[in-house]
Amino acid sequence: MRKLTVAAFMSLDGVMQAPGGPEEDTSDGFLYGGWIVPYADNVSGQAIQDLFAKPFELLLGRRTYDIFAAYWPHRQADSNSYSIAELFNSVPKHVATHHPDTLGWQNSHALQGNLADAIRGLKKKEGADLLTQGSGDLVRQLLAAGLVDELRLMIFPVVLGRGKRLFDDTAQALAFTLAHSACTPGGVLIARYVHQGEVRTGTFE
Repeated sequence: MRKLTVAAFMSLDGVMQAPGGPEEDTSDGFLYGGWIVPYADNVSGQAIQDLFAKPFELLLGRRTYDIFAAYWPHRQADSNSYSIAELFNSVPKHVATHHPDTLGWQNSHALQGNLADAIRGLKKKEGADLLTQGSGDLVRQLLAAGLVDELRLMIFPVVLGRGKRLFDDTAQALAFTLAHSACTPGGVLIARYVHQGEVRTGTFE
């Protein structure tokens, strides 16, 4: 069975909305779009490159899909992000959408039927591991269904106070183990967590 990894940029208070730019997602009056940009450096850039170093297929919510589809096909060969553009444009993209006929980005496929069941079926098929980027609504459904095998988080030293969050009260209780961690010069914590099993409890008495 192939693995499902959720990769996300998040603030200290768990917000993941519009990390990359002011116009990325202004829903509910969000004012801080682009909050990761001041922390960009070689260490964080290498962490992102490492994330895409192994074969993967993208699993995306519709909003993130539309943002990516409007951006990545138009990157030029002399761009620093071109290698990622090549990957994103070529890999299969599995999309949670109610409008499958509007998926114009090459190699895009709509998930059919019940979302959790569709992703369970996808995990059982042969192929590269599945990687989710952004896609907050989708990620919260994945967490609620217990379908996440690994979390790749970049945690930024900011508190945003409001915005769409990675975790909510629907997340299934699961234990993870820290497989790797690093810190950038700007204080961004890069952490890789692997699903370990059920939550354990105890007492100090």
